[in-house]
Amino acid sequence: MSAVIPAAASGGRAAAVSPLLQGRILPTLLKLSVPNVLAMVMAMLVGVAETYYVGQLGLVPLAAMALVFPFAMLTQMMSNGAMGGGVSSAISRALGAGDQVRAGTLALHAVVIGIGAGLVYAALLVWLGPVFFAWLGGRGEVLTVASHYGQVLFSGAMLVWLCNTLASVVRGTGNMRVPSTVVFVTAALQIMVGGALGLGLGPFPRWGMTGVAIGNLLAMGAGVLVLLAYLQWGQQRLRLPWRGVRLSWPMFRDILRVGALACLSPLQSVLTALVMTGLVARLGPQALAGYGIGQRLEFLLIPIAFGVGVASVPMVGMAMGAGQVQRARQVAWAAGGVAALTLAGIGAVVVAWPRLWSGIFTTDAQVLAHADLYLRIAGPGFAFFGMGLALYFAALGSGRILGPIVAGTARLAVVAGLGAWLTQQAGATAQSLFWVVTAGMLVYGLGTVWAVWRTRWD
Repeated sequence: MSAVIPAAASGGRAAAVSPLLQGRILPTLLKLSVPNVLAMVMAMLVGVAETYYVGQLGLVPLAAMALVFPFAMLTQMMSNGAMGGGVSSAISRALGAGDQVRAGTLALHAVVIGIGAGLVYAALLVWLGPVFFAWLGGRGEVLTVASHYGQVLFSGAMLVWLCNTLASVVRGTGNMRVPSTVVFVTAALQIMVGGALGLGLGPFPRWGMTGVAIGNLLAMGAGVLVLLAYLQWGQQRLRLPWRGVRLSWPMFRDILRVGALACLSPLQSVLTALVMTGLVARLGPQALAGYGIGQRLEFLLIPIAFGVGVASVPMVGMAMGAGQVQRARQVAWAAGGVAALTLAGIGAVVVAWPRLWSGIFTTDAQVLAHADLYLRIAGPGFAFFGMGLALYFAALGSGRILGPIVAGTARLAVVAGLGAWLTQQAGATAQSLFWVVTAGMLVYGLGTVWAVWRTRWD
């Protein structure tokens, strides 16, 4: 018992000086969010640039990318937002309680999880990727192109997992600037290298979609090296005990009890997108390509909500570790409100002027018509999607994640159930399917609000 008392006392002293535990909630949240959002905007530009590159290669590569893109986003969402959120949550709660040794040990266990999960993900997608793409409706040349692109891209999934895990370790200390800077620089590198190798710019060979994939892997590898160097030599908040520490299940459990359950959320999001992609694919390549353009914006809204939501994770986690439950809940509602307002603004713009987005990628009239239709119908649902996603991250910080997971399950059920029913009806159209997407966003946002409101965090 005597060994516990100094740690509790240390936690109390930490609570007295930490701005994450003491500062005004909204200004502190916005200060932490800004570098994240800027970095995520650059990451969003990677998606825009890659779609532009592939659009220059023709309709078949563009349709093929629509099949691969959900799985690529799943890699990012699981490693960065879900398991990464579990990593940040565990480390921030340890630091909030004043236990730096435990925080460092948790960081080492997180690295092991990142490496292992990345290798498993790579093996699964390289081996079964063509099967998944075929399930989504990929046929003939589109399936061939998608399969080759996916095999190159997912062969380096471990780099993506490890880079995002290391970034989450740093975020767990309350430092958003360093991981955001790394994300920004690696995204810029990815745009330059992927574009040069994809389109054969300057002295570089024209490798098409393979070149775009290689640009991604090189950028992630650079990010891993920079983050490892920072954790080893660039900060004092925690140390990774490379020597003298035996891996233990209780440490893994502290991360996995939140992170593993949280991984269901991106799986639900991607399954929702995959179900809709498969349904739209039955309407033809023009509808699929148009939906892929609109869907890409929906997926790229995730990093914006991520920028706000992930800033709430250490604020909520440290507050929970210090016993400040009421403050933790106030942080959650502030994050949800900021994300909802931000995405509502984006939704309003694309409803009014959808061609600002869709016109970037193609000039095909039928593809543009489907993309514009999707944006006009789905745009009003963006605010609810942002609210739900930000509250999901806040729940990660608290360690109480079940409610948002149930809300995501409800969204998947709405999209799969209504979508399947519509496709069995005579005269099913893209418009009716797009309305199902919006209904799913409403269910997710409102369901998450209700779940967080009803769940006790103490």
